[in-house]
Amino acid sequence: MSKIEIRKTALSDLELLQIIGKQTFTETFAAVNSPENLSNYIALNFNVDQLTQELTNPESSFYFATLDTTIIGYLKINFGNAQTELMDEHAMEIHRIYVLQEYQGKKVGQLLIDYVLEMVHQSHVKYIWLGVWEENYRALEFYAKNGFVAFDKHIFTLGDDIQTDLLLKLQIKK
Repeated sequence: MSKIEIRKTALSDLELLQIIGKQTFTETFAAVNSPENLSNYIALNFNVDQLTQELTNPESSFYFATLDTTIIGYLKINFGNAQTELMDEHAMEIHRIYVLQEYQGKKVGQLLIDYVLEMVHQSHVKYIWLGVWEENYRALEFYAKNGFVAFDKHIFTLGDDIQTDLLLKLQIKK
């Protein structure tokens, strides 16, 4: 396999971000959610206006994982007021990290986490946090393997389905 590259996205990548976002979210959650709830979530979160707002927010960044010219996964991080909950100036949120199903198990997610860790070691960030659906066992195992520990939970609404996300944290600096 060729080398997987990680590159920061730009506003010009909006259509590609929509494609990878919709595909990976669908692959991850279609089997355990109704088509209506999935469709509504995608319409709200991957439309042009929403992604433009996120891509132009100076406290958020998206990154593509690419293999040759194919986008195989992506990452979104938030700082400061872009964080979805904690809003701690010393924290970074991993808001999204998704890999196409056919590339799962090939260390793409690990490369994205390692990339995040490289970034935070050169910053003021004291910890990284994220939310994961409590029934996404594969993701929970992945994050636990990388040192993340549960510290809280919150409600995540997907259409008319009320779900619980575990909030996980990885301490970087004291």
